[in-house]
Amino acid sequence: MHAALFPLMLASAVSAEPAHAFDAMTAQAIVAGCAAHASSKMHSEAIAVVDTGGHLIAALRMDGNASGVFDFALEKAGAAAAWGFSTAQMEDAARDTPGFANAPHVVTVPGGVPIWSADGKARLGAVGVSGEAPGEDAECAAAGVKAAGLRTGRS
Repeated sequence: MHAALFPLMLASAVSAEPAHAFDAMTAQAIVAGCAAHASSKMHSEAIAVVDTGGHLIAALRMDGNASGVFDFALEKAGAAAAWGFSTAQMEDAARDTPGFANAPHVVTVPGGVPIWSADGKARLGAVGVSGEAPGEDAECAAAGVKAAGLRTGRS
């Protein structure tokens, strides 16, 4: 292959991939959307947004939450990032799959959801929420993702 053609082929391969940026501003939009949802219900939540590797990008511990509540939100986010599905689904999987509850990065309490690109083609990270009833935590997490114009699943 001619050396001059390689950079052109590489450039076209890279440009063919859709851009799915997940940056601090987007993560903050998720936090803000979740916090607005919680405030509208007079709730107080701890919110953690992580990348696909489970590394923290943005967070908020709303007034009235202990540090342990934030730690739990971060664990929920890390679990959803590691497995690519919600912690509510992990709760179901733990019932249906012997040993799953003891697998690494499994949290069986709703409130952690994956974050997918707006087109549903790329998994970007996850958000974990804790501070209210588990169903409320999950609802808040989904509201934050939606507020940022992203999805919690492929479809």
